[in-house]
Amino acid sequence: MNKILIVDDLHPAFKEQAIAMGYEVDDEPQITRQQTLDKIKDYTGIAVRTKFRIDAEIFAAAPNLKFVARAGAGLDNIDDKIAFERNIELINAPEGNCDAVGEHATGLLLSLMNNFRRADMEIRNGVWDREGNRGYELKGKKVGIIGYGFMGQSFAKKLAGFEVDVMAYDKYKTGFSDAFAREVSMEEIVKHSDVLSLHIPLTAETKQMVDDEYFFHFKKPIFFINTARGEIVNTPAVLNAIKSGKILGAGLDVLQTEKFPALGEQVWYDELKNNEKVILTPHVGGWTFDSYRKISEVLAEKLSGLSF
Repeated sequence: MNKILIVDDLHPAFKEQAIAMGYEVDDEPQITRQQTLDKIKDYTGIAVRTKFRIDAEIFAAAPNLKFVARAGAGLDNIDDKIAFERNIELINAPEGNCDAVGEHATGLLLSLMNNFRRADMEIRNGVWDREGNRGYELKGKKVGIIGYGFMGQSFAKKLAGFEVDVMAYDKYKTGFSDAFAREVSMEEIVKHSDVLSLHIPLTAETKQMVDDEYFFHFKKPIFFINTARGEIVNTPAVLNAIKSGKILGAGLDVLQTEKFPALGEQVWYDELKNNEKVILTPHVGGWTFDSYRKISEVLAEKLSGLSF
């Protein structure tokens, strides 16, 4: 019998549907990496969210592995080169959390444009400053989206009611203009954008792609949103762009270094946490109570389409 090892916290829908397909499923969300290495040889598939990287060591210990199910959008914590060489199927579920990401990005943008964080803190500290907290309206603004996959499309759809001009650039796609965004060149993005939002995967090409030079080319001050991957963006460059006026506000759900204590040890952390023009969330853009279930349902559906 084909066996699946779940090593992370997945909604029960995945396990239930996999069992219905005839799989034997061991659901062990508390399992350690070492324990996984000790027993993965007996499994056909492994399901993971973010606990650890499925790398050469894991693959070497899993001679019978036929698929890896990633409960999330990206595949950057899986060594896809080895998987390809061994003909191991990789399935993920961007369809399951794209709505969550689109809504989160919209929330960050509205919060930045209307000074929600600063206004809330001031009132709690006895300050009533209407003039200092005047915001901007989205209507009529030009929103630049980098990457027009599931996440970029979701963000564009969420913006549809705000009467904005949504421009999208995707290096790997053409002819994708739709009712929610128009395909443009990168030159148009940097020339016209009032808002910039990233929706691209982390790859060798995109790692630290957004740096001082990247922001230098933008012609207007922008609101900057990153709900993609933190390592795409150089954090000191964001802080520099805020100081220079290139960035009016930054909403960051992801950072190039995440979790404590590592985050607190970064030389830029104090400046970041004390900057009132920055809103931070702990990589939860795609992690809602709803997406928790939908991701597992999407994975199960894709699992049903695999053939060995």
